[in-house]
Amino acid sequence: MKIVSFISAITVAAGLAGCAVGPDYKRPAALPRQPVPEKFSGDAAVSTNQGIWKVAAPSAHLPRGEWWQNFGDSELNRLETLALTNNQNLVAAADRFAESRALASAANANFYPQLTAGGTPSGDINRQQTSANQPFLGKPAGKSFTYDNFTAPIYLGWEIDLWGRVRRQSEAAHARFVASVDDYESARLAVAAEVANDFFAFRTLENEYTVVTNTIEAYRRSLELTQNRRRGGVASDLDVSQAATQLHSAETQLPDIKLNRAQMLHALAVLCGESPSGFVVAPGASKVATVPEVPPSLPSELLEHRPDIAAAERHMAAANADVGVAKTAFFPAVRLNGLAGFQSVDSGSWFEWPSRFWSVGPSVQLPLFTGGLNRAHLALAHAAYDETVANYRQTVLSAFGEVEDGLAAQQLLAEKWTAENATVIAARRTLEIASNRYKSGLVTYLDVATAQADALLHERTLVQLQGTRLTASVNLVKALGGGWAGTNSLAAPK
Repeated sequence: MKIVSFISAITVAAGLAGCAVGPDYKRPAALPRQPVPEKFSGDAAVSTNQGIWKVAAPSAHLPRGEWWQNFGDSELNRLETLALTNNQNLVAAADRFAESRALASAANANFYPQLTAGGTPSGDINRQQTSANQPFLGKPAGKSFTYDNFTAPIYLGWEIDLWGRVRRQSEAAHARFVASVDDYESARLAVAAEVANDFFAFRTLENEYTVVTNTIEAYRRSLELTQNRRRGGVASDLDVSQAATQLHSAETQLPDIKLNRAQMLHALAVLCGESPSGFVVAPGASKVATVPEVPPSLPSELLEHRPDIAAAERHMAAANADVGVAKTAFFPAVRLNGLAGFQSVDSGSWFEWPSRFWSVGPSVQLPLFTGGLNRAHLALAHAAYDETVANYRQTVLSAFGEVEDGLAAQQLLAEKWTAENATVIAARRTLEIASNRYKSGLVTYLDVATAQADALLHERTLVQLQGTRLTASVNLVKALGGGWAGTNSLAAPK
């Protein structure tokens, strides 16, 4: 009766225990010495036109959405779907997510009593011999006895969570599970951005190849013209040699473009989870995709939007709960233990009612001397928490820096592309004038060759700038945490 009363008292105490040992989690400031800025410095440099993409601030664990559709390329859409389905890094990330979910379930299982059937140290069915110097079943000492032992036990074990150790463990496991969700979304966002960047690099190389190929054809016609003029006595051998040099110089550019294009194609194949052998990308239009304008969100919204920031914050919460777990080691651990079953020396009477047995009672384990082990574990937990705080703040700072870089790149690259486009128009006009003057015999072929080289250089630069602008847009989308499904929108799905 006393044991029952003691167990009842312990159980009531466990039910009344409303708080756990250790600090309750409060999210630290995102920046150590200053508040989060109200807006990004690049806001003023970016058009506020909301007709292309809309700004949103949903929770970070929601899916990133098909933001790549805003670039208007059906082949990019196909590759993104393929990569997000088959990419092996994403498969591994999904497995890590499943691992975290299982760990969270395992931590929650400690809230409940654990029942185990069978498995006694000496076996459920065994033959034993007693010591000759110990009485057995009322028989006198001095003679050993051999007998069979049949046991069918059920064990009960339950830790009464007086100090919140189990609760803190569950908090930590759940926080890490949520962090794994955010990590998975970060992996998806990274893969989607890498596919888009490699795809635009591939398209840029395709357009460069077209520019150089068309230029080579023009150079061949110029060489034929110069050779005809030489046969007519109008041009010199130097003019012919310069025209041939210009042609062959352009032809040497093609292998490099082909090599880079093949490497980008192979990279896309790996991202899509397919063998590079036989992997193809459908031919694109003559122009690279239109560059969409990506307006920024607010810095405070970025803290909710970026999955890596959300994951870092959840790791802080888990580390904070670990501090509570470490503190519970200084307090007594109370367990309720029970044992029941059937036991007999004869298999025929093994499961008869008189063969039953049982025992129940609490156990208390109090740390008296651990050689500083518990204090070391507590110091370790505090240090680990401080580390996660620093990691969180560094993630926030890096995110703000990436957004500022993206905004500056979006604005300045657009200005550079506009200037380069004007340069291309001027270079084409210069080439046209030089060609006409050469045909009229007013200048040597050197003027034409110089104009041709300048025109080709700026044509390629313009194509490369367009690809760089597309990459900058993708990087800005990634820096902002991605987008959500919907036509030309970053809004959260309904």
